[in-house]
Amino acid sequence: MTAPGRKGRLVVVEGVDGSGKSTLAAALHRRLTGAGVPSVLTFEPTTGPFGRRLRESFTSPGRLPPGEELALFLADRREHVAQVIAPALAAGKVVVCDRYYFSTMAYQGARGLDPDEIRRTNEAFAPVPDLVLLLVLPVAEALRRIREKRGEAPNNFEAQADLERVAAAFDRLEAPFLHRLDARQPAEVLLEAAWARVRPLVPAAGPVKAPGAPAVGLPRP
Repeated sequence: MTAPGRKGRLVVVEGVDGSGKSTLAAALHRRLTGAGVPSVLTFEPTTGPFGRRLRESFTSPGRLPPGEELALFLADRREHVAQVIAPALAAGKVVVCDRYYFSTMAYQGARGLDPDEIRRTNEAFAPVPDLVLLLVLPVAEALRRIREKRGEAPNNFEAQADLERVAAAFDRLEAPFLHRLDARQPAEVLLEAAWARVRPLVPAAGPVKAPGAPAVGLPRP
């Protein structure tokens, strides 16, 4: 359900690393733009200072302590909401976000933090999505895709045991606006399944005509 008074729509794509969420988010953005719907493609962690610190930690010798990691995600998201998401929603645009606070609930929840408390903390400042598309994929297949795509070993967030816990945390997530999609499907089939969920949110969408624009990140200082 759309939040009262919200002009735009917030669509979030979630899933474990390797599930194809970035590909789907970009495809949805192209579909929206081609249908004449003003939209923004964005992602988390961002390219801002807090997001960069998180990304650097992905390949450092060890992960940050859970509390410190969570604090960085929250700081990054506050900046993201203020600079990208909230202005786009206020302008009546559809925001397609590759990862949001449901990832924090799953990834940091898998490290022993309380996912319900993480959700409450985030929803105190972050807009609740109109739609969450959760891509479901066996962890073994996700890791195979990661290795095949990048040609390298998984990073600190992608150890198999960790991803199994993350996948289990995603399995426990429930919300009336959360819909699960089988990420084993071909990309074209997955896009149509996702579009069937997105289309009712944008009744003014016309026939698809043109490609979309690149993702919007935070400006580097």
